[in-house]
Amino acid sequence: MRFAHVDTWVFDLDNTLYPPSSDLWPKIDQRITLFMAHMFGLDGLSSRALQKYYYQRYGTTLRGLMEEHAISSDEFLQFVHDIDRSSLVPNHTLAQAITQLPGRKLILTNGSREHALRTAEQLGIHDMFEDIFDIVAADLVPKPAAETYQRFFDRHAVDPTRAAMFEDISHNLAVPHARGMVTTLVTPKLGADDHREPWEIAGAHEPHVEFVTNDLESFLTGLGREA
Repeated sequence: MRFAHVDTWVFDLDNTLYPPSSDLWPKIDQRITLFMAHMFGLDGLSSRALQKYYYQRYGTTLRGLMEEHAISSDEFLQFVHDIDRSSLVPNHTLAQAITQLPGRKLILTNGSREHALRTAEQLGIHDMFEDIFDIVAADLVPKPAAETYQRFFDRHAVDPTRAAMFEDISHNLAVPHARGMVTTLVTPKLGADDHREPWEIAGAHEPHVEFVTNDLESFLTGLGREA
């Protein structure tokens, strides 16, 4: 019943629409490290340490590089998302579950539009979504910044009090919850690998997390059935 009023369904992409046990995020992570190694002439360990510092402080490594080194976002985004997605298997159950949800469906990601589109296509779910709001649309200010969510609401005419948000990182749900969205944290299946950072995994018991699921397909299928 908590979802009965929802007419807009908003999904993060990485480690949400595909599981954190996938090898996609590690591939992107490695490309970011390589980009920084080339940029600064550092060894792999030093590049990775700097990368994680920027990521945790600024929300994305890109934002840290822009703030402190004024780099071009286009070059960075093209380089780090140039990965092989063939390991992702089309998820027909997820596609059907999303299709059955009543109302609009949107992707809100800190990645690029091209990455989101190609990944959604590989999963077989791209036709289910009305649009993608990416880091460029966010004026390169990543979640969890409040202004990013406001840009998203304004651009797509989303009433947050009639919307639901699905995310794999708890603190990215704080602003949506404060604005009235129904929030769901998506976690790995029991026993599955999790390639995220320890600080990204915490927070399932925070008050801004209303629901937690480690089976997004079944969770959405249940919502669609109720609707």
